[in-house]
Amino acid sequence: HVQLVESGGGSVQVGGSLRLSCVISGYDYPSGSIAWFRQVPGKEREGVGILYYRGGSTYVADAVKDRFTISRDKTKNTVFLQMDSLQAEDSGMYICAAEGPDGGTWYKFGGIRVGFAYWGQGTQVTVS
Repeated sequence: HVQLVESGGGSVQVGGSLRLSCVISGYDYPSGSIAWFRQVPGKEREGVGILYYRGGSTYVADAVKDRFTISRDKTKNTVFLQMDSLQAEDSGMYICAAEGPDGGTWYKFGGIRVGFAYWGQGTQVTVS
């Protein structure tokens, strides 16, 4: 039973920083990837960035790549999203997701399609 639990969201002023955490349990797919998404009411869910679990490389969307960083702590099964110089348009529900061995809901990151089968509940970020 795969679980993803996000934390670290909150309210922050423009220019501030937050570090989001995604704790993953029950995920037995060594080649899988973990990604962060942002959901804003009335808009499509958009991918923020992805960590390719096998090699540890990351890709962050062009719109935020100068301000956001993805990293992980393998010993704690946790993936982080460090967000700096936050802007009002960064507000939204941030959700982490894990790649499914048989695919799932498909998204493109840097031209590579990844299917996500497992989703967390999200953590809210409000920048004002």
